[in-house]
Amino acid sequence: MRYFYYVHTGHRIGLDRFHRAVAIVTELQKEIDITLLCSDFRIAAEAKEFGIKRSVGVDLVRNIPQIAHHGDKIIFDSAEINPTLLEDMTQFFSTFIRISDDVSDTKHDKEFLISPYLEGEGICKAVIVNERYYEALPKTIPLSLFYGDDDYEKDLEANQSLFAPLHMDLLMGFYHFLGYDNALKESFKTIYDSESYDEVIRKSDILVSGSPQAVLQNLISGGKPIYLQRVDYTNDFIPLFESLSIPIITELSQEQLMQTINKAISNSYHTFEKSNTKVIEFIRKTFNL
Repeated sequence: MRYFYYVHTGHRIGLDRFHRAVAIVTELQKEIDITLLCSDFRIAAEAKEFGIKRSVGVDLVRNIPQIAHHGDKIIFDSAEINPTLLEDMTQFFSTFIRISDDVSDTKHDKEFLISPYLEGEGICKAVIVNERYYEALPKTIPLSLFYGDDDYEKDLEANQSLFAPLHMDLLMGFYHFLGYDNALKESFKTIYDSESYDEVIRKSDILVSGSPQAVLQNLISGGKPIYLQRVDYTNDFIPLFESLSIPIITELSQEQLMQTINKAISNSYHTFEKSNTKVIEFIRKTFNL
């Protein structure tokens, strides 16, 4: 019997779920041999740089049983789920833990659930962010933008005139195109490559980001995040961010950008309970470790 963590990630959806996976897997691998299954081969190859001991790329979610065996245990971090797949997965794995961000989700009677919204038997209500972001750093970057790890349609280039007057720093994404910074350099004060992710997220006083995980990371680092709701991203995090008093931009316009940044300066943010230990204990109990 083996342990797996499947995470849906890639150049069309970014690394939000992967960052969450890192927070969980790096803790679990201290006591069990667990394999991270990534839907993107590039990040599977890079996973060691994030502290992951064992990772494998998986083309399709339906290919998981080609790697795992019947009776193994898995944590499933993906929105790819549907009733048929959920039924198949809960029958194939002896223990199936799913992570959901959907406020309207419901729990299958044969699964366990981790959610920022739901409560009940077999459910762990929690928000997961890597431990290192709880260590605040001096806010040496007044205003920065992290659009997300992916920008397949080159939205940043198309809308850079909106950001130019704000004199923001820009953090490039993991999946951004080679040389993409050359097309953006006139519109941002400083451009950081993706390897500076941790530094920029933790040192930004005000961070505008389309990445839900980056918003949470900046918040617990003592920053003042603003969530930019991208049209190509799910809006599952809106209720959570509203409960935390995180300003939300729903329309990419210069007027809304300016108004929301001004609001963030004096905004009274709420914080959420640190629950990583709670999540790990829930997984340990569920896996009978």
